[in-house]
Amino acid sequence: MKKFDLSGKTAIITGGAGLLGRQHAEALAGAGANCILIDVDTGLLAESVKSIQASCPNVRIIGKTVDITSIDELEALQKESYKELGKINILINNAAMNPKMSTTDDLKENSRFENFILEQWDKEIAVGLTGAFLCCQVFGAEMAKGGGGVILNIASDLGVIAPDQRIYRQEGIAPEMQPVKPVTYSVIKHGLLGLTKYLATYWAEKNIRVNSLSPGGVYNNQPDAFVKKLTNLIPMGRMAEKDEYQAAVLFLVSDASSYMTGINLVIDGGRTVW
Repeated sequence: MKKFDLSGKTAIITGGAGLLGRQHAEALAGAGANCILIDVDTGLLAESVKSIQASCPNVRIIGKTVDITSIDELEALQKESYKELGKINILINNAAMNPKMSTTDDLKENSRFENFILEQWDKEIAVGLTGAFLCCQVFGAEMAKGGGGVILNIASDLGVIAPDQRIYRQEGIAPEMQPVKPVTYSVIKHGLLGLTKYLATYWAEKNIRVNSLSPGGVYNNQPDAFVKKLTNLIPMGRMAEKDEYQAAVLFLVSDASSYMTGINLVIDGGRTVW
């Protein structure tokens, strides 16, 4: 269908070299879009750009190491991008910090609410929420001046429901040291849903559509015990494969969803309806 065709479009994907960010980029590039991947992991970024470019030789794939919490760096990127590829048509806010806690000290200091460090709160909010806000400010404002565009915020099923902390518990650890899903993750993902609705109405008259995608858990070499506990909460009885969100992302950023804005599309195997 022509409505899924992104030929001639240019997209920016933050966190573009990550587990899902790369999948988003592959989907858009496969549909004909030039893609600018933003990531702080230079090695992973270079490998992702090389791989996607090889599989999609008819589009341009560019990698940029940019601090999305810096409006100066984002404005510089906007100018560079315009010179290289022209107008930005699509923005996918995917970047986030989701640190893995590996020791009991880490669990106590960086995970549990009572001991959560303010510095860590500020750092994670800056990347996951403020970064999305700034990207929308810089690139969305240009879309508004240039006839419109599409913004997609990547939220989470945990932006719809609270995390079930029982699935993170580990044997042999005292209750006060048990790992939990950090408060920042929920706050960021809920915040992205609010940002989506706000901008969907704010920029509707500028022909900018703003939606969000809330994916469920994705297989990524998690411990078997964790996978079992999580899948017991999912009606479909499994987590998602990393490529299972590609079609939804393509739908949301293309003309296939031309009458859709302000919506949060939840794809979680049914977890949030159980």
